[in-house]
Amino acid sequence: MVDRAAVAEDWRRRGFGCDLWVDPPGQRWEDFVHGVDELVMVVEGRVEFEIDGVAHHPEAGEALLIPAGAVHSVRNLGGGQARWLYGYHAG
Repeated sequence: MVDRAAVAEDWRRRGFGCDLWVDPPGQRWEDFVHGVDELVMVVEGRVEFEIDGVAHHPEAGEALLIPAGAVHSVRNLGGGQARWLYGYHAG
């Protein structure tokens, strides 16, 4: 189980925000690019993060860094909702 408050505090110390995103089954977000680094972490569900053409399938509680300028997509591969944390670097 992911301790959202502990993750948020850790990310804050590292200069990142921390918010929760909820996707329905089959949701796909394709080909995004941000000007700042982003951290993501699955809380619940089966989520695929594709970063610059490389697919990642993190377990709940495993953080991934999406570097600034990287083309990335997020896909809910599970049959239920997916919940994941995300935070952008404050710069």
